[in-house]
Amino acid sequence: MIARTTYFEQLREFIDKPQIKILTGIRRSGKSTALLLLKEELLSRNIESGQIIYINLESFVFSDLRTATQLYQYVEERVQKGKKTYLLLDEIQEVDGWEKAVNSLLVDFDVDIFLTGSNSHLLSSELATYLAGRYVEIPVYTLSFSEYLQFRAAYFPGKTADNKSAFMAYLRLGGFPVLHRTDYSVETAYKVVYDIYSSVILRDTVQRYKIRDVELLERIVKYALDNIGSTFSGKNVADYFKNQQRKIDINTVYNYLNALEGAFILYRASRYDIKGKEILKTQEKFYLSDVGLLYATMGYRDSRISGILENIVFLELKRRGYSVYIGKLLDREIDFIAEKAGNKIYVQVAYKLESEQTVEREFSSLLAIKDQFPKFVVTLDDFWKEDVEGVQHVHLSDFLLQNF
Repeated sequence: MIARTTYFEQLREFIDKPQIKILTGIRRSGKSTALLLLKEELLSRNIESGQIIYINLESFVFSDLRTATQLYQYVEERVQKGKKTYLLLDEIQEVDGWEKAVNSLLVDFDVDIFLTGSNSHLLSSELATYLAGRYVEIPVYTLSFSEYLQFRAAYFPGKTADNKSAFMAYLRLGGFPVLHRTDYSVETAYKVVYDIYSSVILRDTVQRYKIRDVELLERIVKYALDNIGSTFSGKNVADYFKNQQRKIDINTVYNYLNALEGAFILYRASRYDIKGKEILKTQEKFYLSDVGLLYATMGYRDSRISGILENIVFLELKRRGYSVYIGKLLDREIDFIAEKAGNKIYVQVAYKLESEQTVEREFSSLLAIKDQFPKFVVTLDDFWKEDVEGVQHVHLSDFLLQNF
């Protein structure tokens, strides 16, 4: 197992801290591995194995722990009096009313609690009611390009490639960790990802949100996939289905999109008015938790490359802890405004700067922003355009590896 530094260091930092630690992210993104590595870390600190309770709630071994009471009683029987217990609970959403059990365990025993969950609505208002101020969320994403290079070096040490060539392989497969521990063909890799997608749709969307019209949900998913990098709204989707002779209520569309966000299939990016300094409620964009989901369900097509590249940049900004928005400045659009701790970066993403008109479009939007925060035009160009008035032109593979 490879310790992914981004997440493992955060977990290590919070050992023996009073907060409940919650790892969230799409299935097979690496949350369970992080917990197992944490268990190894605890043992390396001479913590007795009896002080560590690890429960994988998707395992048949623990299939009888489905209520808060059952979970509480199981842990209660195994807590060692006079010693701190480290409680590692994998896929906690499988337990009905788990918030009550976790809150009671925190109150009644000397425990350090680490959880994983495959649903973003774990951190709902109900959870906040029970655990207000006592938890920290650590979002887990599929592999970044930097992590992909680590995996390739570890599992295939004899296969080397320059970063740009390696990026093209990463681009075609996506970042699910399971794909990069074995040398899959592209077709087999897409089958593996499709199985992950099917599991997420069934267990974290259809069953969890009690969706009855699965065929309609699939249609909405495919509409979203086909419009990655494009603005759309619930009304756009409803109008599209109306043209297909399929009537659908706008509220239903939003409910289904909300369920897809909850299962970490989609992430929403709101639009931000730079001049008015406000978040707008219309014309948002949706991005995938991994571009491999697009290929597995709809195949790889070069015509989608612009949206795919945007998706990769969006995820990298999220991995680094930025709040990410779509920028609006009068009649201009900036692909991404990313904010963190009072700092910003602006990013335009394009496939290639193939004409003067493209150069003008991508650079002028950033040049119109009159502040001193970093600005990037990110492309896959083989030739290089010099930076313009502080706006940097960067190859995407380099952008993903640099500090910002």
